[in-house]
Amino acid sequence: MTHFDDLETQSPDARDARQTALLADVARAAGRDDVRTLDDLASLPVLRKSELSSAQKSKAPFGGFAAHEASAYAHIFQSPGPIYEPGNRTPDWWRFGRFLHACGIGRGDIVQNCFSYHLTPAGMMFENGAAAVGATVVPAGTGQTELQAQAAQDIGVTAYAGTPDYLNTILEKADELGLTLKITKAAVSGGALFPSLRQAYADRGVTCLQCYGTADLGHVAYESLAQEGMIVDEGAIVEIVRPGTGDRVPDGEVGEVVVTPLNPDYPLLRFATGDLSAVLPGQSPCGRTNMRIKGWMGRADQTTKIKGMFVRPEQVATLVARHDEISRARVIAGRQGEADTMVVRVEADGIGPEAVAASVRDVLKLGGRVEIVSPGSLPNDGLVIEDTRKYD
Repeated sequence: MTHFDDLETQSPDARDARQTALLADVARAAGRDDVRTLDDLASLPVLRKSELSSAQKSKAPFGGFAAHEASAYAHIFQSPGPIYEPGNRTPDWWRFGRFLHACGIGRGDIVQNCFSYHLTPAGMMFENGAAAVGATVVPAGTGQTELQAQAAQDIGVTAYAGTPDYLNTILEKADELGLTLKITKAAVSGGALFPSLRQAYADRGVTCLQCYGTADLGHVAYESLAQEGMIVDEGAIVEIVRPGTGDRVPDGEVGEVVVTPLNPDYPLLRFATGDLSAVLPGQSPCGRTNMRIKGWMGRADQTTKIKGMFVRPEQVATLVARHDEISRARVIAGRQGEADTMVVRVEADGIGPEAVAASVRDVLKLGGRVEIVSPGSLPNDGLVIEDTRKYD
């Protein structure tokens, strides 16, 4: 397969020179004329999502971080927080075309896009990327699995975009209904792609690759067919820093992923994702020469994605505060078959699991099993969110 463009195989010196020139433009758009080099960038403090959220409350909707007025963008999205992000229709604005190309998706393919189009930007991110590679899109969004399976057969869908688990749900529904699907390619994100699930897709003749991106940053890194780590996007500068600081760690050491997208429309300098990863040494066997990271390795804080939704420590605190009977709580993310599970274990007296379950759905926006345990029985280890899933 040819590469998406010549940037993917450029030399390190050429890449540094190009990124330095683009960084200067992005820094000027952010009002930072003092940032001209990659070393200048490393001297800046990191920008955290909490700071972005606070700034947006005082200066709506983008907190002063966007380069243009809100009406100058094609779209305005809302992510949990709430946090508002701009979007545009210009070619490959979020840079997902590079990932879709690496998945083998292009002209002649019909992509069933099962990312949400409602408020959050994931649906439009992959829509924009599919346009960049010339693919046709079925804007399916989430839910209505029987209709999704029927549409995939009737239209002749050849590729899937969405969370890792949901494709399996569609395939199983198609089996149940006796439908024949032509999906052979899958571009997934928004949750962990477990090895067993990837193999299950491969056994069905579906090549499934994953990428890493966020609503604020767009595309950050992606797998190629080599499936050795994730290759950093050519339109982003990625640093791995020691959690709680902005100091870069040596290659191979696990740290927090900090990203500067080279997008002057929305110039976020050193945006801290809260995700952990590490630089993977060497170059990909696929011939792409950019830096690789090992992929998602957990959270720098305890925020955890369960069933495609983030659960944050502050939400657990809100849950505890809702009921005088609850003294402590712990959310446990697990795995059953190829689906995420959630158990909410609470230390409490005088309250039943049904009352707590209603608050769990309201506060965490997810359903899960509630277990009431006696006071003092939860581990004294500081964890309020525990992830028991295995990622290798």
